[in-house]
Amino acid sequence: MPSYLAPSALLPSGWARRVRIEVDANGNIASILADSEGIDATRLAGPVVPGMANLHCHAFQRAMAGLAERCGPQGDSFWSWRNVMYGFLAQLGPDDVEAIATQLYVELLKHGYTSVAEFHYLHNDPHGLPFENPAELAERIVAAAGAAGIGLTLLPVLYQTSQFGGTPPTERQRRFVLSDDAFRDIVERLQQRHRRDPQVRIGIAPHSLRAVTPRALGDAVAHLAARDPAAPIHIHIAEQPKEVEDCLAWCGQRPVEWLLDHAALDARWCLVHATHVTDNETRALAHSAAVVGLCPTTEANLGDGLFPFPTLLGAGGRYGIGSDSNVATSPVEELRWLEYGQRLVTRARNVGARREGASTGADLFRQALAGGTQALARPIGALAPGKRADLVVLDAEHPALAGRGDDLLLDSWIFSGNATPVRDVIVGGQWVVRDGVHVHEEQAAAGYRRAIARLRE
Repeated sequence: MPSYLAPSALLPSGWARRVRIEVDANGNIASILADSEGIDATRLAGPVVPGMANLHCHAFQRAMAGLAERCGPQGDSFWSWRNVMYGFLAQLGPDDVEAIATQLYVELLKHGYTSVAEFHYLHNDPHGLPFENPAELAERIVAAAGAAGIGLTLLPVLYQTSQFGGTPPTERQRRFVLSDDAFRDIVERLQQRHRRDPQVRIGIAPHSLRAVTPRALGDAVAHLAARDPAAPIHIHIAEQPKEVEDCLAWCGQRPVEWLLDHAALDARWCLVHATHVTDNETRALAHSAAVVGLCPTTEANLGDGLFPFPTLLGAGGRYGIGSDSNVATSPVEELRWLEYGQRLVTRARNVGARREGASTGADLFRQALAGGTQALARPIGALAPGKRADLVVLDAEHPALAGRGDDLLLDSWIFSGNATPVRDVIVGGQWVVRDGVHVHEEQAAAGYRRAIARLRE
């Protein structure tokens, strides 16, 4: 069994010194021992923290970054951005999807994410027809995660309508659309094929209340629960004011209000964005034990708005972070934007700290780690026996971290700039980043460049 000795490490009980981490043959942590000599262990070059979970990602959108930054004649909005996205994805083939995802996942790992939830809604070919293997593009995501070495929670998306009340999908949405049977078939194929892979977890993602009918939503959740009662369920919700207005026109309730009344929310659920919610809805979400999936860099890029974070914190709610459209690939940037956005709104500082004297960076990191772990439904998120051996080694000599220790180290990592002090990354006991370089960085970048060149033809 490999064993590592960290000069310091963030354990569930707090920071500890000279921590020996034993890893079993399956890539799980077998034992943790603080104040160890670790004579025969591999010495890690800096403080160790658990790898962060990225709870919301659309990998193919990484290749779109920068392509929608042009103002139209009537101004610009989420909805005009969506039109650019529809045009971009119309070109993507399976090789492109895999190459873009591999490059993205390499970038995520280099910044300290060690697992990702892929909200995967690209199912069909450019004509809207299924591939010979209906799960072809989903399997390309699995292959990309495997090549990069990142843990994966794969969430096939159910998408059937273009508006509340069952309005048929548009022509530009044809690559997303699956019948009930086709959706169940893809989920079952993925569950069967990857059921023994400790790096892969399968859940589902009803895209949004405007993209599924109540009947389809209920059937999909019931089918998943019958096969895997603990599997995660993610959904976009209340991201835009127009979505809230349209939902009110359809049923007389706001999206989160409707979901709370009709879906029996619990710890399996992750509500992505939930930007436009009332205080009562926010407190009810906290009491449901569902996770709120916050994606601050994407929400800023799209002009979504700001989630009422202090209300969630006050109610003891759960949250995690995601890279979503991947205009940014660092958990630090998400956490910083989460805090800074709230500071601008409240005109106060240290909003994310839960108690007097607490470290804001450490509280943000720990809470996002816990919420992301719950949302991905994998044994990750802690340096503890039975958890995956997902270790992020920080460079204590990096100027951003020099002279810092313990929680101050996390404050400095999050609030001192954009140069990453992540030195090494180990996922499931396997080295994937050494001295800041991913072990397959050159191959991933070459494949990505080929895909981009083809898409520009």
